[in-house]
Amino acid sequence: MNAPSSPPGRRAVLLGGLGCVLTACSSSRPTARNDSSPSPSPAGSAFPAPAAWQPGPGELQPDVKLRAVQVVEAIGTWPPGGQGAAAAGQRVAALGLPAGLAQQGGPLLADSPQAAVEVVYAQYGGLLSDSASVLVVCRQWLAGPDGVPQSAGTTVDVRLSQASPRWDVTALHPADPGQAVAALPDPATRVLAQPRIVLPPAAAADIRSGQVHDSALNAMLTLAGPYSFQISVVRSGHPLMVFGTDRPSDHPLGKAFDTWQIDGHPVVDPATPTDLVDSFMRAAAAAGSYNVGGPRQLSGGATANQFFSDPTHHDHVHAGFTS
Repeated sequence: MNAPSSPPGRRAVLLGGLGCVLTACSSSRPTARNDSSPSPSPAGSAFPAPAAWQPGPGELQPDVKLRAVQVVEAIGTWPPGGQGAAAAGQRVAALGLPAGLAQQGGPLLADSPQAAVEVVYAQYGGLLSDSASVLVVCRQWLAGPDGVPQSAGTTVDVRLSQASPRWDVTALHPADPGQAVAALPDPATRVLAQPRIVLPPAAAADIRSGQVHDSALNAMLTLAGPYSFQISVVRSGHPLMVFGTDRPSDHPLGKAFDTWQIDGHPVVDPATPTDLVDSFMRAAAAAGSYNVGGPRQLSGGATANQFFSDPTHHDHVHAGFTS
């Protein structure tokens, strides 16, 4: 997400709860891949049963994220024979939310007799006092025709509004990366092959679509020299506008990427060394980003507004580019 034009007075700043439990996140999984295509599990293996995602240390408004994640898990996870929008609607209704939200599940409603969602991370796409966008980055396991589990995945922009006792989910916007192109530019090919850059399915598909600018791709490659990092969002699955404003975001234009984990440390975790995140932000600026956001306001920069911080960026580092 891009920097707001001015610090909004309605931003929520409450600390609390628990953050990403590593056993439910791809950071603890050696099988994390820069690949959005289905991948079969070993023959004869049990169908995956990923642990439900839970917020961990340092999260702002942790139950807002949990509410968004639970809807995605309910829509995209079902036992044998539980497929279809109607069954998904029943699972959503059991959360006390409108069953019709299941109709907005998009790729989560794959035609498969069994499925399970594994949430990589839940990142804010926007956080205000009365509304929020949570970007639920996930991998989904589907039972193939031969019963062997295959992995796919997406990112869902879940919109919420303030309510009591829990926030309401108002809409779901799954990622739409577009078709892969036959020939990719060199930076895109190198990013997809770089093991120090971990991409979730929707982000990998964004790059395969050829719609991510070389400036962002080259910055990723530069950062992969001193750091290994996990990207959450590139182009699709992000709000079209900077949340709470009428300004277009750089993400849908293919001119930005967000990083939620650096050298194995979640950005949001208070135990993560501050100098690690701060140095990554400065390195992103040196790599060409005009608009670097993160959990702290950094001084310096080529321009007065090159660095920014707000509650939305408490859990990730945003790097935006002009072209």
